[in-house]
Amino acid sequence: MRQPSNEDIATTFNRIAAGYDRPMGLFERHVAVGARVWAVSKARGAVIEIGVGTGLNLPLYGLGVQHVTGVDLADGMLAIASKRLADAGVGRVELRRGDAQALDLPSESADTVVSTFTFCTIPDPHAASREAYRVLRPGGLFVLAEHGTSTRAVGRAVLRALEPLSIRFGADHLTRDPVPYLTGAGFRVTEVHRGGPGGVIFRILARKDDA
Repeated sequence: MRQPSNEDIATTFNRIAAGYDRPMGLFERHVAVGARVWAVSKARGAVIEIGVGTGLNLPLYGLGVQHVTGVDLADGMLAIASKRLADAGVGRVELRRGDAQALDLPSESADTVVSTFTFCTIPDPHAASREAYRVLRPGGLFVLAEHGTSTRAVGRAVLRALEPLSIRFGADHLTRDPVPYLTGAGFRVTEVHRGGPGGVIFRILARKDDA
């Protein structure tokens, strides 16, 4: 199966940017209930958010967050995120076009990396995990809310059957398990919670241990 390139992903999300929030809202109300709020609540200090998209997380960051750098491949998504910031009067945020697999950011510059429903579209999650590890300070936290493979055999079979179409038309992988990518990059995974229908929603905390 051909995997989408960065260019394919940017094209897809620029095309769907204007209508992105509505289906995502339905997904979160019925499948990924509370996952976004949970992820943002874990962020502290200097935050890098990969796949910031239309900026749905940005108004949710609390007082414990000093600054957020939001990175996304799609200019159309970033434009909506920028408008959301202006409308909400949110400060402490820098938005930039970039690739989670090769972040144009200094090593050990963040206290928290946040990823909400982004690993499903990244072409190489191993590379993105290594980059998250690189930009985190020792003791830093990687927070992920993601959808992935089901805990049920029937669910896994259905997702595998649908996945070629979801990748082709939405750059969306349905059966990924984020945990091996994180441990392979050197993270110590401290929390994995499975929820949603068939356990398809992951809530994961992964720590970059002190040297």
